[in-house]
Amino acid sequence: MLTTLLIFFPLAAALLIFVLKSKYSHVIALTAACAELIISAVAVYQFKTGGSELLRANYQWIAQIGLSYFVDMDGISLLLVLLTTGLVPFIILSSFGRSFSKPSTFYGLILVMQMALVGVFVAQDGLLFYLFWEVALIPIYFICLIWGGENRGKITFKFFVYTLAGSLLMLIALIYLYLHTPGVHSFDADALYAAGASLSYPEQSLIFWFLFAAFAVKMPVFPFHTWQPDTYSVAPTQGTMLLSGIMLKMGIYGVIRWLIPVVPAGVITWGLTAVLISVIGIIYASCIAIVQKDFKRLIAYSSIAHVGLIAAGLFTLSTTGLQGAMIQMISHGIVVVGMFFIIDVVYDRTKTTALANLGGIRNVAPQLATAFVIVLLGSVALPLTSGFIGEFLLINSVFQYHQWLGVAAGLTIILGAVYMLRTFQKSMSGETNSLTASFTDLTWNEKAVLYPLALLIILIGVYPAPILAISEPAVAKLLELYSPITAIR
Repeated sequence: MLTTLLIFFPLAAALLIFVLKSKYSHVIALTAACAELIISAVAVYQFKTGGSELLRANYQWIAQIGLSYFVDMDGISLLLVLLTTGLVPFIILSSFGRSFSKPSTFYGLILVMQMALVGVFVAQDGLLFYLFWEVALIPIYFICLIWGGENRGKITFKFFVYTLAGSLLMLIALIYLYLHTPGVHSFDADALYAAGASLSYPEQSLIFWFLFAAFAVKMPVFPFHTWQPDTYSVAPTQGTMLLSGIMLKMGIYGVIRWLIPVVPAGVITWGLTAVLISVIGIIYASCIAIVQKDFKRLIAYSSIAHVGLIAAGLFTLSTTGLQGAMIQMISHGIVVVGMFFIIDVVYDRTKTTALANLGGIRNVAPQLATAFVIVLLGSVALPLTSGFIGEFLLINSVFQYHQWLGVAAGLTIILGAVYMLRTFQKSMSGETNSLTASFTDLTWNEKAVLYPLALLIILIGVYPAPILAISEPAVAKLLELYSPITAIR
């Protein structure tokens, strides 16, 4: 019941906004997003107090093809739902004071996006997961196309083609697995797991790469990343926040839920290759970030590096790697939303994101500079920030898996410090210039976005236990599925 409400409440609110076309669409959207967050808090309470039956719904939908409306939340799903419902109010609030054409359409699409994201994270039926996955592409496509920047048509089309191609590969893999489900064919997760395990080594290898490519495009990891920097740069800030803070977690979640448990022999054969690709992506994206001259593109490449580390940790098939991936997904979502909002604040005052045109902002906007420092420290994984917990666990898991790859993955901390401190120096330090001399400090709504995000970065870094406790049972259950893989490996 609660899970169904979490899915369809944002959709109902979006339809209301579309119909009313009110000048207060932003207020309605924020109210709906806050209500959604309260519902998710109730779901956490039910989960913690043993009322998990209220989180589960399983109804036959199209019996002829074995499709069910089957949704549920374990600790992994719950954390990602919390990330979604927790960040969307900040994303909406970040738009206050900004001017948008067709505001009712803009805010309605954000809520439709939220509905699809929640659906992806709670679906326990493979085809239902795929349907929500595809629905999530529609609102973000129009957000980028309508409210994006220069060359948005060409860049958004590239993004659409990349993600649609990945989705097609995933659909082919799911149908192939469905046709091999035992007994009456079904898209149920357990049935697909059994079907995947029954396939031959060559078949599992093929399914592995079809699914890996689909999820790698969405994350994205090297070499499936080429759509990302341009799309992040051209999208409106709220679109970039949705893409980087939440949507890329769809790909990571897909690996956890719909790749590794499905094709154990494929993971045995190609898991090391996936870790190697991910580590190459970490170093490649970090080096590209170092030489970037544009603030927004720099953070886009930084995101590729951080996601590469998460992907590498996942394929170690260890408790440390999975727990590190969970907490780093939460941390990355908070940090990257905060960072892109700082970029938006800078652009709103100066009309530029070129680092060479900035400087001296901390002299005239100390509150912004302070928030920037905290978000930056979370990004570079300073101890007692959220980034440290996740990166430490992930690097440790990769090092235990393969020492030299672990050393290479650890370079993300050094390289991240280089490009992030350089960015702070170029944008905030030094003397003001003609663009930054009249720079004003944070407004009330900007404080309402940045201060809580900065506080969360510190709180999670100091006390990550609640997050780890929520995900621990689900991680242990998943490792039971992985145990045949690790035993053979």
